[in-house]
Amino acid sequence: MPFYKCKEKQPLTFDQEEIVKGLREVRQKWRASQNRLNEEGGRHLPSPSAIDDAVKQLSGALFPMRLGPDDLVHENEDFYVGYTIGLALSALLAQIELEVRHHYRDDQHHTPEEIKDQASCIVRAFAKKLPEIRSLLDSDVLAAYAGDPAAQSVDEVLLCYPGIQAMIYHRIAHEFYKLGATLTARIIAEISHSATGIDIHPGATIGAGFFIDHGTGVVIGETAIIGRNVRVYQAVTLGAKSFPANEDGSLHKGLARHPIVEDDVVIYAGATILGRITIGKGAVVGGNTWVTNDVPAGEFVRIVSSHSKHCDF
Repeated sequence: MPFYKCKEKQPLTFDQEEIVKGLREVRQKWRASQNRLNEEGGRHLPSPSAIDDAVKQLSGALFPMRLGPDDLVHENEDFYVGYTIGLALSALLAQIELEVRHHYRDDQHHTPEEIKDQASCIVRAFAKKLPEIRSLLDSDVLAAYAGDPAAQSVDEVLLCYPGIQAMIYHRIAHEFYKLGATLTARIIAEISHSATGIDIHPGATIGAGFFIDHGTGVVIGETAIIGRNVRVYQAVTLGAKSFPANEDGSLHKGLARHPIVEDDVVIYAGATILGRITIGKGAVVGGNTWVTNDVPAGEFVRIVSSHSKHCDF
């Protein structure tokens, strides 16, 4: 396509006032459609960049000698962890307070003090979960090391594998999701998605020892439940088969619509598993299969004909 051709040769000029006015009109139209014309003050929603900084700090606190600062020594490890957790949780508190305030924006029964108390309650509950998060992540690292013959050490897995980075962010996001800070959780998940190409909804429940090999293109939906010691490869989808609508045509939200994957399942590259079905313990789902029915424990699902795309149980 050829470049746009200007009619006149002139330096860069534009009608700033007209553009600002046009953008203001569009904003006002949007705010009117969303019943937000009366919003005043500063920012009303959490900041992705502030949350990203805080989660990076938490990652360093969880794995100080691998993801912490270059000059950290063991003698100062606890001091660094305590100090960094304090910084990260303070930053997250400010963002979650914005989320809570936005959630209650149309409810005049919640005072600013109550909003602050709710945000503090969420962050305190999250902080208590940090040792459990670290323990789960250790199991994920060990699963990746054991499951990949190319892995030379657990340190390589932690530092290099996008699946582990995705799980660090997911395990943090999932705790906030369970505590009701769903917008903050979703922001964390989308930061991870952008960085790794792995899309895990923060609502997904994932057991210990989860290994995502390669990872690019993996999608795991909100209501998916994954057991222990499950391994998936690139381009696997655990998605919804259909989206029921309400009487007004809007999608019905909150339904359990994603698969249940039991312990010790392996799902190979390109497999698509849809709907609230169960993949039984120890089953193997072959590459590029399309699965919409339950798979019994221990079964092997595979494509038996490249022409028919029929799955043999």
